[in-house]
Amino acid sequence: MLHPPNILLIMTDQQRGDCLGVDGHPVLQTPRLDALAASGTRFRRAYSACPLCMPARRTLMTGMTAAHHGLVGNVNDISLDYPTLPGVLRDAGYQTHLVGKLHLFPLREPYGFGSTDWSDGPYRSGGGDYLEFLDQQCPGVSRPEKNPEAPMNSWLAAPWHLDDDLHFTNWATDRALAFLDGRDRSKPFFLKVSYFHPHTPCTPPAPYFDHYMQQDLGEPTIGDWARISDKPILDLPPRSKRLAISAERMKRIRAGYFGCIEHLDDQIGRVLDRVKELDNLIVVFVSDHGEMLGDHQYFQKGQACEGSARIPFLMTFPDTMGIERGQVRDEPVELMDVMPTLLDAAACAIPDTVDGQSLLPLLCGKLTEWRQYLHGECAHDNGGAVYEPDLCMHYITDGQRKYVWRPDNGRELFFDIQSDPTESNDLSNDAVHADELSFWRQRLVEQLADRPEGFSDGRLLIAQGRTPLSLLPSR
Repeated sequence: MLHPPNILLIMTDQQRGDCLGVDGHPVLQTPRLDALAASGTRFRRAYSACPLCMPARRTLMTGMTAAHHGLVGNVNDISLDYPTLPGVLRDAGYQTHLVGKLHLFPLREPYGFGSTDWSDGPYRSGGGDYLEFLDQQCPGVSRPEKNPEAPMNSWLAAPWHLDDDLHFTNWATDRALAFLDGRDRSKPFFLKVSYFHPHTPCTPPAPYFDHYMQQDLGEPTIGDWARISDKPILDLPPRSKRLAISAERMKRIRAGYFGCIEHLDDQIGRVLDRVKELDNLIVVFVSDHGEMLGDHQYFQKGQACEGSARIPFLMTFPDTMGIERGQVRDEPVELMDVMPTLLDAAACAIPDTVDGQSLLPLLCGKLTEWRQYLHGECAHDNGGAVYEPDLCMHYITDGQRKYVWRPDNGRELFFDIQSDPTESNDLSNDAVHADELSFWRQRLVEQLADRPEGFSDGRLLIAQGRTPLSLLPSR
């Protein structure tokens, strides 16, 4: 290829698939991302198969399923020993640069990035270049992790307590712009801008928080299959993953979450403005997973539910690639498809380790058949804390139906997400859907037949009676 495309990959952390204005959100405003979707392709049925930070990010970097790269839970200190997207592009002559969160181990291992402005988040552990920036700009300032109104990983939300230009989102944007201004123009570039928010705690600048506090933000959806309490549970620790809290507290959570996303939209707009004159540019926007946000009285991620597993997924391509703009696709796609798609676009060989598929033939109209369904899973170790039920799962979905199985206790859930997108009605005990349930269960039986945990004997699913392993033998 005479002129390989430049590639901009923008990634947020913990952004739900329905949290885009263009996806029909009733309150949230994301005009810059909506415009990006209109100028490219939006995948409405995009998923994070293993919706936890570290497994999802390993999948994005390698194009591999969680079972094949070995991490199906959040496990620290596990290196990544496979070809990576930036590594292959670097070897093909690209200038590769990371801004922000990588969340791989060992820390600061670039895994194919030629240069980095690295920080896994605004906290002491993994704070990296961002915390060095804070120390340089305002020595002795109260760091984000010291904010008592919004401690790390909590569902508490509050306005950002420092100047706006010290916010992680602004810092990452500034570093991305600095790279674009100083890049080597003799080479194509691959720039990954990886933001920390709307990961919890949700701390947008005050104007964004206040704007949403003045809105009617609605209430979480709670299906009868999920309810743990009709009344607030008052003694919940702020990192709990099961929630029954007051409407007032829930509104603050949602205001903080939506405020973070609109703030991101504005800052992403700054990056898009800087590259708008480039006529040979691919832009990809994804998140690593979603956020339950109180739906079904869950919080954070790791669930098979749409709030946790479905993600925003946008792509734009140069006109020279002949891909129709404004496409809205309903095929089930996943983070593992990003690497092969970008390598295909850059005319790079796709490593044999990759499980995902290039989306280019589909978008160009050269492919009439796509995968029939996606398999997802999570073996939630709960950060090493006491085991909580219903935090381990396998699921199968085509974007229209979803079958969920809990390998620890054998519980099943079945949803018609085409007619019930909030997954309010569990159909697993509905006799009318018995044959359909059996069909989807069998798909999972076959999917898990050769797994080392013993989930399936090829005929039946076998509950383990214990928490599945978060780390598997890699392929």
